[in-house]
Amino acid sequence: MATTLPDYVRASVPNPTSNRGPWYKNTAPSYAGIFLWVAFYLGIAGPTLSQASPGVLLLGLAVAGLLCFAFYYYAPAMLGMQTGRPLYVVGSSTFGTSGGYVMPGLLMGLLQLGWFAVSTSVATSFILQGLHDDPKEHRALSIGISFVWAYLLAWVAIKGIKYVARVAQFLNWVPLIMILIIFWANRGGIASFHPHKDDPWNGFLTILTIVIGFFATAGAAGTDFGMNNRNRGDVAWGGLIGIALAIFVAGGLPMLSVAGHLGAAGQSVLPGAQPGAPDDPYAYTAAIAGVSGLASIIFFLFAAASVAPTCFCTFIASNSFATMLPKIPRGVSTLAGVTVGFILAITGVANNLVGFFVIVGASFGPICGAMAADYILAGYKWSGPRQGINGAGYISWAIGFVIGILDKIPGVPAGLISADRPAVLWSFVAGFVVYYVLAKAGLRPPVVELETAKAR
Repeated sequence: MATTLPDYVRASVPNPTSNRGPWYKNTAPSYAGIFLWVAFYLGIAGPTLSQASPGVLLLGLAVAGLLCFAFYYYAPAMLGMQTGRPLYVVGSSTFGTSGGYVMPGLLMGLLQLGWFAVSTSVATSFILQGLHDDPKEHRALSIGISFVWAYLLAWVAIKGIKYVARVAQFLNWVPLIMILIIFWANRGGIASFHPHKDDPWNGFLTILTIVIGFFATAGAAGTDFGMNNRNRGDVAWGGLIGIALAIFVAGGLPMLSVAGHLGAAGQSVLPGAQPGAPDDPYAYTAAIAGVSGLASIIFFLFAAASVAPTCFCTFIASNSFATMLPKIPRGVSTLAGVTVGFILAITGVANNLVGFFVIVGASFGPICGAMAADYILAGYKWSGPRQGINGAGYISWAIGFVIGILDKIPGVPAGLISADRPAVLWSFVAGFVVYYVLAKAGLRPPVVELETAKAR
């Protein structure tokens, strides 16, 4: 008797080779666009420059980029390239055909709502700053802009995502040009800047935490990017340029701009500074404001460049809910998700970027780790969907997630929390090791052959 498969697996059709292209036309620019989004580097300086020199942090960015490429991206991208299938299908090996509904399926959609909230919050803030308005003093205007931004772009994402994709190829250049202008305007003060703390190791670990946490979901989504690659070379070059190099440039230039802004202002030592506070002197917006005559235009352009990320987050979340919850109309699930994102944006929850990055890293770090282990165990290929729920995948995720949020759990000894840094990296390691051990112990269900399976 043939084993049944859920429709989301059975109905998937591999992306044919004829539809694929070279890395510089798909993977590299797509990933570079993710890091050029201002949400990545908006708050990167505060928790890092306050502790370590720019040289140490540039080294941290280089290491973080290589870790993101090798650990989080490579195995999912290779699986996508080899199978031509999307993440939620490929993930049915690591988590099972039934388990795949939740992980990575619905979890990806839920985290995209968080990114949607972040994008809405950042865009609203930049529009108001372009208008020289304070969001705290013009609360009604802030909510109104957020409302229009969220629901209008959600509608655009569903109705015209192909047009957004075309525009995104141009919009990628907008933030790159902006960060170059801001860097050039603030470059003179870089040599005068010195952190008010002398803790380079802590600054180095913090930059790893921020970068890897930001990238974790995009790493797993390497499966979807890999679908468009022709061969291993495309996977490798697309990741090295679009991820490792893009992280160094898009993270390094804004960080240097903030250092230059503070150094030029004679604020090399800031004993009372509170990174992340509303009046944070390390905020990238302060470096933007220092570009006299162009600041308002730059704020508006950064907001405009956030159109594509907002639409893509909505589209991915909508696809996730529609695929995994087919009985709920797409419009209903999308509207509900957008409303949740809108509430997170206007309440200020989405403003804690670093905290959100940590949660993302803890959630998807062990997923990437388990997928990498599954890839190796299968002989560096996809084993195929596994029946039911793959206990090895879920147990490895649970352990990895706990390790990723260890500092948020009451009663955990400070020494253990200190040893867990960067937690987002150790969550990946835990997911990999635990999955590998449990798989060797025989805890995985059998593989279901796609050719012989029948839809429910």
